[in-house]
Amino acid sequence: MKNIDTKTDLQRLKFNWLQFASPKTFYPLAGKIIPWCAAGAAILIAYGLYLGLLVAPTDFQQGEGYRIIFVHVPAAWFSMFLYLLMALYAGLGLVLNARLSYMMATAIAPTGAMFTLVALVTGSLWGKPMWGAWWVWDARLTSELILLFLYIGYFSLKAAIDDKNRADKASAVLAIVGAINVPIIYFSVKWWNTLHQGASVSLTQAPAMAAVMLKGMLVMTIGFWLYSIAVVLMRVRAEILERDSKAAMLRLD
Repeated sequence: MKNIDTKTDLQRLKFNWLQFASPKTFYPLAGKIIPWCAAGAAILIAYGLYLGLLVAPTDFQQGEGYRIIFVHVPAAWFSMFLYLLMALYAGLGLVLNARLSYMMATAIAPTGAMFTLVALVTGSLWGKPMWGAWWVWDARLTSELILLFLYIGYFSLKAAIDDKNRADKASAVLAIVGAINVPIIYFSVKWWNTLHQGASVSLTQAPAMAAVMLKGMLVMTIGFWLYSIAVVLMRVRAEILERDSKAAMLRLD
């Protein structure tokens, strides 16, 4: 009897993550995660800005103007990372015909577009004192601008098609094809002679900045990551409610 009870207890302890592939079961889980990520994002972003604006030393070449990197660099990273994540979810939606994957891709797009716009604006503010111009048709800047257009094209295409299934599939194809632009953005400073400086942080080389600068940038990056999780999950929950309400209305008709 004892062995049977132990076996039953072990079976109860098994956790099936696949159950959360269903929008119905994912909805309450997302609701529990959002407050923790939102709180963590607020704390880390505030701390990162404190380190970047008040603690980090003045750069001997760029003066105080370099401090915009604490927003610009993490925003640029996430503009690319979120696009790849959006394309991944879109691809999973196509392969598995999973509604939640399509919803995740839809929820990621506005946040990715926002980070892309922030990267472009802060880059322009940084470029004016460094290059003497608000904008140059530099390889990295141009490819980053194309990324913004891809984000806009993704959710514009989805909004233009009334049928949800067709909209999901058409926008997924666009997202996957557009993913080729991300490595172009990343390697543009190596492939072409550009005004844009190289990578601020590298996994293969020692950081070319003071430890407190690197700390501030990494803290901001984690803060942006938690913010992205919170906002994307909020949008996914809204998308689930919207689709369920439309499905209920169709059943009533």
